[in-house]
Amino acid sequence: MSWIANIEGKPDPNFKDDGPKVADPAIPDRMVSTKRANQPFLAYKAYRDEQARLHDAWREREEARLAAIARGDPNPPRAERDPTASKEIGLLGLLKFFLVLTLVFLSAGKFVTGEWMWGLEGEGSGGFGGGLFSERLLAEFDGTVEGNPIYIAINGDVYDVSSNRRIYGPGGSYALMTGVDAARAFGTGCFKDHRTHDLRGLSESEIQSVEHWKKFFSEHKSYFKVGRVNHPPIDPMSPLPVHCDPKKEAAQKARWGASATPRPTTESEFESESVQREKDKEDKKVGERKKPEEGEGEERIAAAEAAGRVHEEL
Repeated sequence: MSWIANIEGKPDPNFKDDGPKVADPAIPDRMVSTKRANQPFLAYKAYRDEQARLHDAWREREEARLAAIARGDPNPPRAERDPTASKEIGLLGLLKFFLVLTLVFLSAGKFVTGEWMWGLEGEGSGGFGGGLFSERLLAEFDGTVEGNPIYIAINGDVYDVSSNRRIYGPGGSYALMTGVDAARAFGTGCFKDHRTHDLRGLSESEIQSVEHWKKFFSEHKSYFKVGRVNHPPIDPMSPLPVHCDPKKEAAQKARWGASATPRPTTESEFESESVQREKDKEDKKVGERKKPEEGEGEERIAAAEAAGRVHEEL
């Protein structure tokens, strides 16, 4: 803290610098130390000296070239570019710069959000258009933060529902569903207890309810998708969320215990099961169309025999 006693910056008479010294680059007839703190200034002085030497050498060659031309020399020296002149960025240089910048932007989007365009292909919402949300970030869009839109998430997809603040805003009937992926609640109706994306143990009708609501938000004229939420993996050995209806809770326990394969725990597994379920429904419908009605086969056989007898009689 000795500088407090020397606010005026007077030289310290007791200071001694026994290190090597060189000429001060800025002040003539003054020597400065070569300590580490002075190295940048000394290096810059050496750079300037080298640039001056290169420029002087180029000027001598250029003057000799012009003198040869003035004498009428048929083979004067070729013109050279000043090696110390600053280089101008041409059109090609600008194109290369923007190309590299675009590639960096796209690559960063693929790395951060998993999408080349940072999830910006669809509609956006102000400054929050598209992207990947963490659960913590999504929670900031529950309608309680002034200036933020209102988002809900269902099975991984995030939707902007700001156009209906009366329902989704604070105090609204669906305010509990905002700022979180409450996909399970959309299937079970347990809005207070099932504010989670965990879909394990749901019944067929409950999964269909989740699909219905996801389709509702994706096709709504006033709501639009703004991104996706990145969930941490669900521990398959963790207990299932308790159902708010005791009867359905008992059925869930029985169904979960009797099932050889667990219910889907991730969105990809959920969608795969949904596709397989739709395929099974179509196969069942085709089978029902192909299956003859009861007694239909016997009637066809009797009709064929009767036609045969008529043919023999004719």
